[in-house]
Amino acid sequence: MTALRSPLSALALGLLLAFGSAAAAPAPAAAPDEYSVREHYTKYEYRIPMRDGVRLFTAVYVPKDTSKRYPFLVQRTPYSAGVTVDEKLRYGVDFYPKHVGPSREFETSGYIFVKQDVRGRFMSEGKWQEMTPHVNPGRKPGEGNESQDMHDTVEWLLKNVPNNNGKVGIHGISYPGFYTSASIIDSHPAIKAASPQAPVTDLYMNDDSYHGGAFMLAANFDFYAAFTEEPNPTPLPATWTDFDYGGSDSYDFFLKHRTLEKIGATMTDKQRALFWPNVEHSTYDAFWQSRNIAPHLKNVRAAVLTVGGWFDAEDPQGPFTTYQSIKRNNPAIYNGLVIGPWVHGGWAADEGKRLGHVRFDAKTSEYYRQQILLPFFEQHLKDEKGPAPANVRVFETGSNVWRSYSAWPPQQAKARTLYFGANGTLGWQQPAAATGAGYDEYVSDPAKPVPYIGYPATGVPKEYMVSDQRFAASRPDVLVYRSDVLEEDVTVAGTVSPKLFVSTSGTDADWVVKLIDVYPDDYPKQEAGKDEEHDVGPPQVNMAGYQQLVRGNPLRGKFRRSFEKAEPFVPGKVEALDYSIGEVNHTFRRGHRIMVQVQSSWFPLVDLNPQTFMEIPRAKPEDFKKATQRVYHAPGMASGIALQVMP
Repeated sequence: MTALRSPLSALALGLLLAFGSAAAAPAPAAAPDEYSVREHYTKYEYRIPMRDGVRLFTAVYVPKDTSKRYPFLVQRTPYSAGVTVDEKLRYGVDFYPKHVGPSREFETSGYIFVKQDVRGRFMSEGKWQEMTPHVNPGRKPGEGNESQDMHDTVEWLLKNVPNNNGKVGIHGISYPGFYTSASIIDSHPAIKAASPQAPVTDLYMNDDSYHGGAFMLAANFDFYAAFTEEPNPTPLPATWTDFDYGGSDSYDFFLKHRTLEKIGATMTDKQRALFWPNVEHSTYDAFWQSRNIAPHLKNVRAAVLTVGGWFDAEDPQGPFTTYQSIKRNNPAIYNGLVIGPWVHGGWAADEGKRLGHVRFDAKTSEYYRQQILLPFFEQHLKDEKGPAPANVRVFETGSNVWRSYSAWPPQQAKARTLYFGANGTLGWQQPAAATGAGYDEYVSDPAKPVPYIGYPATGVPKEYMVSDQRFAASRPDVLVYRSDVLEEDVTVAGTVSPKLFVSTSGTDADWVVKLIDVYPDDYPKQEAGKDEEHDVGPPQVNMAGYQQLVRGNPLRGKFRRSFEKAEPFVPGKVEALDYSIGEVNHTFRRGHRIMVQVQSSWFPLVDLNPQTFMEIPRAKPEDFKKATQRVYHAPGMASGIALQVMP
């Protein structure tokens, strides 16, 4: 099996999407003589003063055609407003990116594009804060508030950049998506449209840092090895490098070090400075609560279009949390949601026709950019007329069609539960009587954790979100429940919620539940392909019998009642678990099967649970113990998975 190179990290993708690159760009590449940013735009650089005197570096690209007035389209970023040339980051009015704005369609339509380094990053003054708390009674000199910084930036732009039409839009992906959301709280009246995309919203609640109370190890380690706090203004030219794992498989690297303390020790002091606070704040404490932007999304006056991807490994929950919060707090505005079959930022950078071996039968990203995103900004920033957009537009995987709904989740969806049965069965009927022991069990060994992909890789291959699960189904420490062959399509649209009755011989345990689409044995052959521009493709497989991951996530068992206060298990005592593993809109086609897998490790995507109740960041090698895990399927203890099923 061929080892894979490290995929594009979250930081690298953020950099590319933030300002383009000599090697890659956020929009489809054009022929050299087709379009030139330099030919059509003049670049200016400013240091815009904030109300506390801190100056924020801002690059402004103004159309050379002065025959009409243009709206501003702003992106605020911690990933630099500079331009990469020959793999080095540079500032200066003579350096132009290959592309500016969300896509080529925006460049040719005409906007004044604005890119700003947020406080404390690269060429901006002030003190940077991780996920800037909106309310911070102990704010120190140089620290800011993002909505105030955006307000001051808009005021300055309107007064000092000529030929503007008085309207402002803002957009951003991932961390810039957070800055988009934070910038429209108590929004400036000139801000008419905003599009937070894959917005980091609540780092602890199923976004970048924690899922179900379990630390997302591999992704965070990779990210913070590259994303570090630097002096500002930043010495130029700046570069960044990938972490050297010393081998082709991060599974081996992390298992060798095992404990979070030893893993953190492999980082430099500068890398560890941002990584370790994420590790040691392992409960949903004030550190995380103050950084949750969702409760503060109020007094938003702009139209909002939140965007996300079903296969976003970094921020799968952020778009839904953002959409729901804005809907709840700002009922008078247009509040749209778009979710497509995309990886993190994939809607901006590739065609969206496939992910790994899984096909979507259309250029979904191109459709979104041309038919959804551009019309949204044109309507609200240029008063272009068009049909009223649907509130929610989501791509239904499996059937591979776009759906429009008035809200998410769709009101038509009804709650149904698939129940586990004896001998690995899965069906809509609760068990009427105990069969056999009334439970299934396995031994979870932290020395031999279940991997999350079936091939070696460093970093987190984005393909894992649809990866073939046959490698896991054959392991003795993975329970497998499989439905009969479906006689009709089953469409799931909404939250997927495991409802388990479990026990453990230890005092803590992770419960990883995976919802899987099993392809028929006569599924047609297809050519292997890699995930376009984002990733390296998995080893070639036969799609007949493919077990496609639809959604999977862990629950760290000690947080079964509260993420703020952990509780140990009593060895052998049956406990009820009821939690969410995320949102889906997927059709299990006629002739396919539905599968659920249950396991207690997912490594190194998720850090190892010692299976001993304790503060895991303080765990020593001797704390990691084998444990026998049981999942019950008897009357009164009927484990299953609750789905929102369309009629």
